[in-house]
Amino acid sequence: MLKKFHITSALIILMHTISFAENNNNKSLSKKPVNVYILSGQSNMVGAGKVDGGSSRWGEQFLDPEVSVYEGVYNSEANYDKLKPSKVMKLEKFGGTEPTPYPTGGTRVTRGFVKVKETGTYEFRPGYGGSMENVMEVAGKVVHRKDVGEEIIRNSIKLEGGKKVPFKITYFTNDANGLGWIVRLDVPGTLTSLVNFKGMYPYLKNNKGQWVSRDDVYYKGVIAAAGSRWLSADSGKIGPELGFGHIVGNHHEEPVLILKASQGNRSLGWDFLPPGSKQYEFEGKIYAGYKQSPDTWDKGSKPKPINWYAGKQYDDCFGAAEEVLENFDQNFPHWKGRGFVIKGFAWWQGDKDRYNSGHANQYEKNLVHLINTLRNQFKAPDAKFVIGTLGQTKKDTSHANEKLILDAQLAVDGQSNKYPQFKGNVTTVYTHPLSQGGASNSHYNGNAQTYMDIGLAMGESMIKLIKPNQ
Repeated sequence: MLKKFHITSALIILMHTISFAENNNNKSLSKKPVNVYILSGQSNMVGAGKVDGGSSRWGEQFLDPEVSVYEGVYNSEANYDKLKPSKVMKLEKFGGTEPTPYPTGGTRVTRGFVKVKETGTYEFRPGYGGSMENVMEVAGKVVHRKDVGEEIIRNSIKLEGGKKVPFKITYFTNDANGLGWIVRLDVPGTLTSLVNFKGMYPYLKNNKGQWVSRDDVYYKGVIAAAGSRWLSADSGKIGPELGFGHIVGNHHEEPVLILKASQGNRSLGWDFLPPGSKQYEFEGKIYAGYKQSPDTWDKGSKPKPINWYAGKQYDDCFGAAEEVLENFDQNFPHWKGRGFVIKGFAWWQGDKDRYNSGHANQYEKNLVHLINTLRNQFKAPDAKFVIGTLGQTKKDTSHANEKLILDAQLAVDGQSNKYPQFKGNVTTVYTHPLSQGGASNSHYNGNAQTYMDIGLAMGESMIKLIKPNQ
């Protein structure tokens, strides 16, 4: 008996020890600073990858809509197809941008037909606010259901173009207005199509078919890269931050902040010109240094300033990023008191510079200066730096300005040995094999695979730089 007591006691002590260690470890992790990654560049960094075929307000797809009113509040056990309505009204207007006038009182059920123009897989999103609390059926299949206080459940449906099928919407509350959205899901190249029909990036959705939001990676955008949310594909468009965020989020035990400061149609040689950049001469013209205006003027002439200056986009984007971080606790109350550490920068840009020979010729010098300036400005000398090339530019066939920019981006790679100070802390991702035949100036045709794969590649490159130091 005594021996058994000792064994039991030892087990209890061991369990308490393990529990204490785990709790201490969790507490230790909870006190570690948040890892911050700052992503910047032009419109492709802002993001143009299509999540789906684009939602559009419904209207012309619905034929012969009518609403039936049944006495009393909604009853889940009632069969409204067999009950006699107290009122039936043909709807002259259904969908669009203005609420459809519905009769008041009772339980409202809308019936009619749906006819889409193109064969495909569709998602229906009836209502907004309280009017979303309904069940919608198309061709006898439940395509949307939101019970009061519950999450939305949606099911896609394949429809044949030009074929009329019945629909029914039963509203659970007094909110009923006939508004809604319809989405084509199987548009080639969209993220939805890639995930749902090609089985790619399965971690982006849960078993209910809903986009997953990570609770350890937060996205914050400034300037053109709007948004403030836990990382998810639940938005109209994506940039490389989605793939990048999943890679770095999976690597770190501590939480991650993706801070994106980007603006489309901006050059490194003018708009993003880093502080401290000096003016220079190229082919008989003087190119502006930081804070100078205009961008160029003839040698020997006096410049006439315009309402923009060299480096203004740099100031706007990275000034906004600094403001976010300076007010970290206010912007991210879920991490209040933890603090942060800037782990790295990601840069995907160069399209605007390729239209200007002076900027293209200076791109390498400006890029080196950008890396050094950002590290200095954000007091992050050890922060890693990842650069993405322009997807359409091939190593063996590029020429003129595009070749200058590609060569510059490859030159700063720490493996090139041209800049020994960048060895092990700067790398360049050659994106042409990932571009799906698209080009930067056409936003890669909105192909979500391009944005996902480049984001994943940039994230993996970032982690390779970080790992040796851990």
